Amino acid sequence: MLDFLVIFLQTTLMSKFTLTQQQKIDLESRHKILRDVRECDRIKAILLWSEGWSITFIAQALRKSEFTISRHIKDYIKKEKLKPENGGSESHLDDEQTQQLIEHVSEKIYAHTHQIVAYIAERWKIQYSVSGMNRWLHQKGFTYKQPKGVPYKIDADKQAECVKHYEELKASLPKDEVVLFMDAVHPTQATKVTSGWIRKRVDKVINTTGSRTRLNIIEAIE
Repeated sequence: MLDFLVIFLQTTLMSKFTLTQQQKIDLESRHKILRDVRECDRIKAILLWSEGWSITFIAQALRKSEFTISRHIKDYIKKEKLKPENGGSESHLDDEQTQQLIEHVSEKIYAHTHQIVAYIAERWKIQYSVSGMNRWLHQKGFTYKQPKGVPYKIDADKQAECVKHYEELKASLPKDEVVLFMDAVHPTQATKVTSGWIRKRVDKVINTTGSRTRLNIIEAIE
């Protein structure tokens, strides 16, 4: 049985099995974040097989039997199975759906992965587990981090005008007068910035609260 399976893979499927550049990138990225050694070995076997390694050499390199390596490759070729456990594999988005989801998650910050899972199920009727969607997000260049808060109703022109006015005031100030800087805090009104899924090397901004309806604490310094 083993000899037949090995020969079948080497002679029948070798010429048909190729990975696209994106598939290789996705597998390499997935391999980097995985903690399950068994799934890592499956990915190694698939990548090495696509690079022309024989089943015998892959088995020797990974210290696995040829039968195990053959089964791993057969599982991936037939149903793209990578997980060692039973229970089938999750549905996958096609290329168009993938691009649409990348754009959607890039525009909207999701604080929880299960919200993205629910969005996919509602829009495309495709089911993902939370762990599976976490892997998908990492593979597509997303990371879980905080957006950056910016002052409420910020106006760069007015800021520049204020700086100019301050410099002019300071230059014309009498010796017996000083400029005081005042600021206030509003403990119960601060915008709470939480984390969400954001593209790597991309900063999301969120406006901080501008309303003041509670106690104000005001201080001034020279």
